[in-house]
Amino acid sequence: MGWNTPDELAYSETDEWVRIEDGIATIGITDFAQDQLSDVVFVELPEIGEVLAKGDTFGAVESVKAAADLNAPISGEITNVNGSLENEPEMLNSTPFGDAWIIMVKVSDPSELEFLMDSNKYAQYCETRTH
Repeated sequence: MGWNTPDELAYSETDEWVRIEDGIATIGITDFAQDQLSDVVFVELPEIGEVLAKGDTFGAVESVKAAADLNAPISGEITNVNGSLENEPEMLNSTPFGDAWIIMVKVSDPSELEFLMDSNKYAQYCETRTH
């Protein structure tokens, strides 16, 4: 199918992407995830200051087709939440790697990043789930 998987990002098995800059992880959902969900109509966002452990559910995305939990790909404290998604959830479909980031987290355990996939591995992982 050929989903967009930018090389500079890391990816989780639960279809979140991670971009690390100065110890802060920006997290969103992948192109594959938004494609599978179809038209996103609602995003449930967490609170700033919430502390997440890797694997914790921090919100949800609902579409006309399905609902999906958002899972923390790494541990840390939420430092920012993209409030624009409350009024414009469809941004997750149009720009999943751009303006449609979901949360920013101050990374508490950088070693957890080693367990995320690079773009090639993630693209292969997506392919295995569509056949």
